[in-house]
Amino acid sequence: MEAAKIVFARSGVDAPIREIATQAGVGLGTLYRRFPTRADLVAAVFRREVDACADAATTLASEHSPADALGAWLMLYTRFLATKQGLAAALHSGDAAFASLPDYFRSRFEPALSMLLDSAAEAGEVRADVAPYDLLRGIGNLAVASGEDGAAHIERMLMLLLDGLKSVKTSRT
Repeated sequence: MEAAKIVFARSGVDAPIREIATQAGVGLGTLYRRFPTRADLVAAVFRREVDACADAATTLASEHSPADALGAWLMLYTRFLATKQGLAAALHSGDAAFASLPDYFRSRFEPALSMLLDSAAEAGEVRADVAPYDLLRGIGNLAVASGEDGAAHIERMLMLLLDGLKSVKTSRT
């Protein structure tokens, strides 16, 4: 799956399966035994990446102040989205292998972000009236910037958003 992640980032999710097998150092038969279709491989890579990003919330919360953990995780999430733009088209292709992924995405990311938001709000470091899903969607909208300054623009907008989270401390709705 790591090889597929690298190839997908470099060549897109439509990259030749042979390129993925070569990157992984395995034969085509081995790859097809594990992932009978391209969609199976794409879905497995996506789930693995979602899990790694969501699981990082707990680690960050144990290593940083609540606001810093929230900021670090949101930056990680933003980078996750920016590197998965090729997967977005596949996810909306209508392939049945991808049907459960949007719910999986929410089931992993919302609790992770909720934990970080709640902790930072309880510490009085961020406003408490932000719904996790709204923030996930908002950052998703930010993460589509492209061009030579796309990554820098996304990071500047995330910093602006984080400053806004810290500006008003009200009760969570």
